[in-house]
Amino acid sequence: MTGTEALLWEHLRDRKFHGLKFRRQHPIGPYVADFFCSELQLILEIDGAVHNNPEQQTRDREREFFLQELGLKVVRISNSHVQSNPERALTQALPNAQVSLLPPRWEKGRG
Repeated sequence: MTGTEALLWEHLRDRKFHGLKFRRQHPIGPYVADFFCSELQLILEIDGAVHNNPEQQTRDREREFFLQELGLKVVRISNSHVQSNPERALTQALPNAQVSLLPPRWEKGRG
């Protein structure tokens, strides 16, 4: 994982984000998703500057098409967005995937 992915993982791991289970570096077909949530059929991809390269953008489109054909939603989040505010980056990414969240689940011992 990159440093930015590790930063975001701290906000996703152990169901910290709305009680959702995310897996990191999850293989799907010939690809590896940065983060995958099976409940939402959602892939989060964290993009650095290399994704501005036209050749990489072509590969990214091919990859997204393959994953969408499997019924998966793919959301790309820029490195800079994650680095500036990881929680906000996640919150903004989910509506882009047309995913609605239930209220966060109560933690044990609360409520």
